[in-house]
Amino acid sequence: MIQLAGDCLIFRTPDGEAVPQSVEMIQVELVGETAALFDAEFIRQAAGAVLHYFRDELGRQSVTMAEFSMALENVLRGFKQAAAANPELVTKGPKVAQSDLCRLANESDGGELIFFPRLREELRTHLRETPQLLCFQGIRSCVKQLAGAQRWSQRCQTLHDQIVDFLRSCMSREESASCALVVR
Repeated sequence: MIQLAGDCLIFRTPDGEAVPQSVEMIQVELVGETAALFDAEFIRQAAGAVLHYFRDELGRQSVTMAEFSMALENVLRGFKQAAAANPELVTKGPKVAQSDLCRLANESDGGELIFFPRLREELRTHLRETPQLLCFQGIRSCVKQLAGAQRWSQRCQTLHDQIVDFLRSCMSREESASCALVVR
């Protein structure tokens, strides 16, 4: 059996077909007033968060198109309500702070001992800017670099989970953290 890529999820169509999809492959089209609220990058980030939720949080390898659509709709509805409560979000768009985990790994010559404190400081720096969405990207490459691995292994998965748990823990400790966190 061929192993599914780490950033993919199998989508079951109504006619029974199973199609592997990554965040980059998912096409989301919004119509009506909702389309004016969100730009393409924001929708891609939200779709990535929903894919992560099903794959990593729920441990599922497949999902129906209807399930995925409903979950994405719920996420976007939440942001739409936040935008209605704060009209400046509509005109300016949601404030997104992004950080490259590979860059942090490159700058951490001492490996994990240097990486985790730098990651905490990067998170705190972004939180001072009060974003609505905080996105850390490049986790797979970062993990392989820190672990010194060419291929994904159990050690890599453990380190991946440690980084995600560390970010969640840091977010919960920060009093000013009132944003969504995406790690991909």
